[in-house]
Amino acid sequence: MGVLQFVFIQPRAEEDQMVNETPHLDNVNLKEEVPGKDAYEAELKDLQKQMLVEQIRLFHGRRRAIIVFEGWDAAGKGGSIRRLTERLDPRGCHVHPIGAPTQEEKRHHYLWRFFHKLPEPGCIAIFDRSWYGRVLVERVEKFAPEKEWTRAYREIREFERWMTDDGAIVAKIFLHISKQEQLKRFKLREADPLKQWKITGEDWRNRKKWSHYEKAVNDMFRETHTENAPWRAISSERKWNGRLKVLQTVVQALKSAK
Repeated sequence: MGVLQFVFIQPRAEEDQMVNETPHLDNVNLKEEVPGKDAYEAELKDLQKQMLVEQIRLFHGRRRAIIVFEGWDAAGKGGSIRRLTERLDPRGCHVHPIGAPTQEEKRHHYLWRFFHKLPEPGCIAIFDRSWYGRVLVERVEKFAPEKEWTRAYREIREFERWMTDDGAIVAKIFLHISKQEQLKRFKLREADPLKQWKITGEDWRNRKKWSHYEKAVNDMFRETHTENAPWRAISSERKWNGRLKVLQTVVQALKSAK
C-alpha cells in the first residue's frame, strides 16, 4: 500500500457523505430469536464454507479485507472471531488483538501502529478492537484531550477512505448487549476458573461508565458510518445469533465488493 503519510487536510469529500440508516444502539433488536442447536450448527457450517470461498476469491483477486470488531466487554468478540476464522486458511488471515499502545507506539501518530498491521494483497486482517479506541476508551477515560478525539473522526474517515481507494474492503462490526446481560457474563466469568482471566478490575470500572460509552458509540456511528466503510451494529445478547450475524455480515461484504 506504499508509505503512510499522515496528512489529513481534506474536508469530508462528497463521496464520503454518510449513508442512510446510520446505526444507533437504541435500534438494535436485542430480542432476536435464536435458532435451535441443529439449525444453528447447520447455518454456521454453511456460512463458514462461504467464508472460505470468499477468502479464496480474495487471494486470487489480490484484494485486501480489513474487518474491524468493536463492542461491549463480554459481548462475544472473541467467540465470533473464532467462528469467523475457524475454517479459513491461517496463512491468509491474521487476527490482531489490540490493547493499550506501547511506549514506542505512543511516540507516533495513533494510527501508525495499525498501518503496520494492514494485510498483504490477497489476505484478511481482523482487528479485535481498533483505531476506534481513540473515540471510545480514550475519549471516555480522558486519555486523549477533546480536541484530539474530535479531530480523530475526520482522520479515521480519511484513513479508511485511503484504504478503500487502494482497493481494500473494510467491514466494521459493533457487538451490542444489554447492561444486564453484561453483568450476567461478568459473574459467570468470575465463577469459572477457566475464564477468570477474561475479567479484570478495568472491566468493572468501564461498566460504571456505561452511559458515557453508549454516547461515544452512537457518536462514532454518526461520524464514521460511510458508504465505503459502513458500520453494522449486531445483537449479541444471544451468542448464537451474534455469531451467525457476524458471518452473514462479513460474507455479504466480501461478496458485494466491487
